[in-house]
Amino acid sequence: MKSPQFAFGRAVRRLRVKQGLSQERFAQLAKVDRTYMSEIERGVTNISLAMAERIARALGILVSELLAESEQEK
Repeated sequence: MKSPQFAFGRAVRRLRVKQGLSQERFAQLAKVDRTYMSEIERGVTNISLAMAERIARALGILVSELLAESEQEK
């Protein structure tokens, strides 16, 4: 079973790529540093609910949808 951080990161990456966004542009939209976004996508950092909300907003989806996507990655 994959860790929640890893599954969340995989979901973020999959959704970002699906929208045709580079990691750098996506990080700008979420108002975070690109290196931090890389850590999130690799599942090596634990994020806050506020950060999950910023990521979801940058993807144009609800945080509940983002969490549901991450559940599918497990």
